[in-house]
Amino acid sequence: MADDTHLRADAQQNRDKILAAAEEIFLDRGAMVSMNEVARHAGVGIGTLYRRFPTREDLLAEAYSARFVAFAEEMQARARQADAVSVLRSYLEQLVRHTIVYRGFAATLGIVLKTGTRGCIATTNVGQQLLQSAQDSGCVRADVTFDDLVCVAMAISLSVEQNENAHSRITHLVCVFTNGIVVGSPV
Repeated sequence: MADDTHLRADAQQNRDKILAAAEEIFLDRGAMVSMNEVARHAGVGIGTLYRRFPTREDLLAEAYSARFVAFAEEMQARARQADAVSVLRSYLEQLVRHTIVYRGFAATLGIVLKTGTRGCIATTNVGQQLLQSAQDSGCVRADVTFDDLVCVAMAISLSVEQNENAHSRITHLVCVFTNGIVVGSPV
């Protein structure tokens, strides 16, 4: 993604308009809306959009970055208050809940988390730390990776995003998965 730390005032204004338009349109119509539509909604040319956000995943990551930062901070705080498996389960459940905010976001979550935004880095780092803590405590199998958690979050998100009972279904599916990774649970 382009380095946006020292933008001219007009470039910063265009970037802000793109992010505001993306947020609005992603919430309303989902993450798979065309990039042309986002540019049109922002009142900028498609070249301006792609100069700031070369891929859809870059745009999604930046549009969601502040939420991911807050999520990571919340998970860090929970890690100090509960056992490792409970916090890891909560992390996975909340990651799924965050992923279904934009319909269709789940399909790109794995790529989005690797874009390097502040929020994506924070979310990945805390997830890796929580997984390592659960493994170090001997409660979670050593062969489980952070990428496994992301795949499960994507699968659960995709399976519930159109479901009327999404929130109770998320809790159930996270429980089913995490029971399978806990040491001593049948696989």
